[in-house]
Amino acid sequence: MVSGTEVIVRLGLTRSYRGADYDTVLDRTRAALSGEGFGVLTEIDVQATLREKLGESLERYVILGACNPSLAHRALQASRDIGLLLPCNVVVRQDEADSSVTRVEAVNPAMMSELVAAAEIEAVAGSAAERLESALTALDEALS
Repeated sequence: MVSGTEVIVRLGLTRSYRGADYDTVLDRTRAALSGEGFGVLTEIDVQATLREKLGESLERYVILGACNPSLAHRALQASRDIGLLLPCNVVVRQDEADSSVTRVEAVNPAMMSELVAAAEIEAVAGSAAERLESALTALDEALS
């Protein structure tokens, strides 16, 4: 830990939707991300993977690896190490205590600027956070 000032960054940007169909939330999350220039590069069905590989059960849980190519390019120009934090993960999952609630959680890009000391990373992280928040707002509107 760095001595002096302690900075706490929220891990994720979160929304909860009670009573919304899980598959609908997942589809509309993909569409909202696309509307902000994010493509989904990877999709991991964690529930299916844990069931298949370990015989374990878990509520519905999908991780979308979302990438905005222009922001990724800017970040990689500033620091090649930033690739360790790409793409931006967005989780769509059923609440473990209440299956009528679906949660959408996007990684907070501000974490990048806390981990990589490059001025351009802070600017890119700010742009990515704005776009992810806009996508979540669009999702709110689509599901209301």
